[in-house]
Parts: sequence; C-alpha cells; structure tokens
Amino acid sequence: MAKQKITAKEKKEMKEFFAALEQMEQERGIPKEYIIDKISEAITVAARKDYGGNDIVTCVIDMEKEIFRVVARKEIVEKVENPYTQISAADASKIDPDSIENGFLDIKLDPKKFGRVVAQNSKNNFRQGVKDAERDQVLKEFQNKIKEIVTATVERIDPKNGNAILTIGHSEATLPKLEQVPDEELKEGDLIKVYVIDVKESDKGPRIMLSRTHPGLVKRLFETEVPEIFDGTIEIKSITRQAGSRTKMAVWSENSEIDAVGACIGQKGARVNKIVEELKGEKIDIVKYSDDPVAFISEALSPAKVVSVEIESEEQKICKARVPESQLSLAIGNKGQNVRLAAKLTGWKIDIHPESGFFGE
Repeated sequence: MAKQKITAKEKKEMKEFFAALEQMEQERGIPKEYIIDKISEAITVAARKDYGGNDIVTCVIDMEKEIFRVVARKEIVEKVENPYTQISAADASKIDPDSIENGFLDIKLDPKKFGRVVAQNSKNNFRQGVKDAERDQVLKEFQNKIKEIVTATVERIDPKNGNAILTIGHSEATLPKLEQVPDEELKEGDLIKVYVIDVKESDKGPRIMLSRTHPGLVKRLFETEVPEIFDGTIEIKSITRQAGSRTKMAVWSENSEIDAVGACIGQKGARVNKIVEELKGEKIDIVKYSDDPVAFISEALSPAKVVSVEIESEEQKICKARVPESQLSLAIGNKGQNVRLAAKLTGWKIDIHPESGFFGE
C-alpha cells in the first residue's frame, strides 16, 4: 500500500484518539486491541456502503506507530466499467499521483466522514462488543479469584434491601445483606475484605458471588497471617463459623514437634488478634485436630473442659460428652452456639451431660 501523507492536524487528532483508547483501557479495563477491532470493523462496514458494498475499503489502526487511516483501493483502468471498484488513469492522477501503486490507487478517506454513519448503524454492535469485553474481563479476573479474598470499596448501601454495592478493581459487584456479618455496619468508602464464593454467567452478565460470612474468609485470613499454614506445614483440617460471633477451627501438623495451635495463635496472641480485629471482634477457637473422635470432640468443645466422651453410635456419629456442672453453660454456649459449632467442626452429634449424670438422664 502506498505511503499516505499525514498532515499536522491529522497527527494531532490521531494522538488524541490513541490517548482516549489508553484512558478507556485504564478506566474500564477493556483492552485497547479489542476496542480497535470494533472501531475498525464499524468504520469498514460503514465506508463500504459508499462503494456498493464492495470489499475494497481497509481501516488500519496501529497503536504502536499511532497511525489511523482508512483507504479505498481502486483499480486503474482505461475504461471504467464499475465505478465502485475502478478509476481512470486521468482521474487517478488528479486525486493523488503518489498513491498509485502497481496499477491501483489508494484513496485516503476521512474517518470522521463515517462518524455519523458508524454511530447510527454500528452503535449497538459496538456497545454490545464493549459489554462483551467487560464481561469477559470480569470473568477472567474473578475466575482466578474463586475461593480467594479480595479487597473491595463500599460504593453505596441499597436502602431498600441492605445490599452493599462494591467496587473491586474495574468491576462492580453486590454483597447481599444475607452475606454480610450481622450487626456490622458498612459505610460508603469503607475498605473491606470479601470472599469470592463463585462466578457464574447470567443473562445480565457475570454474577460474582461474594461473602463476609463464609468460613473460607477466615481460612484465607489465617493463610495470609500464618506462614506455616500457607506453606503447608500446618493444615486446617476443619472450620465452621457463626459470622460475627464465633469461629471454630481445627489444625494439625504432620511434624509432631510443631505446636499447630500455638503457631496459629502467635506470640502473645499476635497472629490471631490481627484476624479477630479484621473480623470486628469475632471470637476464634483454635483446637488441635485428631483422628481419634474422643480426643477431637473433647478439643472441639473448648473452652469448656470435658471429663469424658462416650461414643454411642459410630455409624450415626452420635456421642455423649460429660463436663463438670460448673462448665455446662460454657460447653453448651449462648443459645447452644458452642456445642452446635463443635458438632459441625467434628461431624458428630454431641449430647452434653453433667459429670454427675443427673442432667438429662
């Protein structure tokens, strides 16, 4: 293709055009290449209508060289039979002798000439393309973050349903009221950590499922705070949670010389306290996991001291735990919370009885 002459005004306009592409990529996260393809396609389709729909129009947008040109290539002939695709030698010389190459003339077209046509005929297609690009970006971004923690900014709280509208990077997502910690008041501008449960396609675009109540949030916080968990030296075997109130977590290490519980608590409680602070004061019980159900159930009922555990049915996983009378309320917990979380942590149905044997007999 013959070299096109570019005026100073055109250079300035091109610079502004490419600067706008850069800005759109930064603000909306849509790759420049994608936008360029859509613009090029829209202009080419619109311009070809002026040439009887013939495939002689080319739109070139080169980001690296900052070149934006639209040309229609016509064949130079002695007798013009198709005015859309052919041009006489005399007319070609009048238009631009420098653009004649190998029997063809490249007629430089003004992209702005097609601006209105592109806007009318290709607006919906382009907008849909941008939406598709944004949707793909969101999917790619969050599919890599499933079961991970992300930091979000609270944009607003819906006064009708209490849902929090969040901004995460270039994307907007909703934290439903049911996935918010009870009694936690979120305010506009707050920076919060949320757990990405899943990302699903829907008719309205990607649906990002977020939570502040999921036990996975606490698990990931411990992985961040405790290097031994992150590198696999300590394993979180089980975790259960009543968000805003209490979490129970069972940890274990293959290395018998490592105090798994102590490592998670940290020196003077430094590690666990950071997580408690992040969770706005939520209590966290860290217990030692054991393959022995009696030992594990005893640990799970912490902070209560357990005198004995009797297995009543291994098949149905039912047991009876005896505690001193003074520990009954502690073992059961407020509204049964402690024993309920211990049951979820271990997978056993636990009946609490006093050491004397009189309660509940």
